[in-house]
Amino acid sequence: MGSIVGAAIVSHHPGLMQCEEFRVLQGAGADSDLIPGYARLRAKLAEARPDVVVIFDSHWFTTGYHLVDGASRYQGNYISDEMPWYLHGVPYNYRGHPGLALEIEAVSRELGGYNRVINHPELGRQYATINLVKHLRLEHSDTPVVTVSSCQNCDWMHFVKSGEAIGEAVRRSNLRVALLASGALSHKFNPIDWKPNHPRIFHESNVSRPENIASDKGAIELLQQGRHGTVLDRWQDEYRKLPWEAFGAHYLQMVGAMGGADCRARGETLSAYENARGTGNVHMWFDMQEVAA
Repeated sequence: MGSIVGAAIVSHHPGLMQCEEFRVLQGAGADSDLIPGYARLRAKLAEARPDVVVIFDSHWFTTGYHLVDGASRYQGNYISDEMPWYLHGVPYNYRGHPGLALEIEAVSRELGGYNRVINHPELGRQYATINLVKHLRLEHSDTPVVTVSSCQNCDWMHFVKSGEAIGEAVRRSNLRVALLASGALSHKFNPIDWKPNHPRIFHESNVSRPENIASDKGAIELLQQGRHGTVLDRWQDEYRKLPWEAFGAHYLQMVGAMGGADCRARGETLSAYENARGTGNVHMWFDMQEVAA
């Protein structure tokens, strides 16, 4: 029987893919705490010893289905169509896990969830996946990665249903799986002519609006307490309206796999809460082995 051995909300913002000198310059002499936060997350993953990492990619937008990449390997050079002037020429070469992908589709066809496999090794990658593969050194550890898309014609409960099927597929496997929700919390960008409120560009006061900061911090507190049911209860009236990145698809699919409203996994913050061009970002780890104990 398989199990989810850990899960995390993980920031992927593109500034983290820039060289250290540029980040420090942008940060008025202080680098982003999300960078050492990746090292903290690597330590958590090493302790959890997953056979496969599933990434819920808030940049891979699809229509009609939540797609699950099912090729055995992905290899190429990444260039961003969003920011090609500095996100280009990033080589990647990592394993997929066709077996788990196919099991996810089979369970989804049985139970619902609209998850379907796409098996094409030349399928384009998104930096919400590539950034995590690089910073978490999944290529070096040769850990298989399965990426799941965010289907754009869905409401929030459809993402939870997608995650439920994924969680059941994991349980029917013999795999130890870690789940990574790759994306931000509140996701309103500052305008192009924005002037920072604080000289440290990553500082939380540079998040787009005070109400977004307050809501993000409230959500972080609830997640630290393991109150996922309360987060879901507030979704439509608060977190959907702000909204979170990809309308929260990455978190909703992850928590669906973890048990949905019944999940009690407590979050441990692995980074400071930070700004990224107005969006609210944090790394947070959920120890599922602690829940099982």
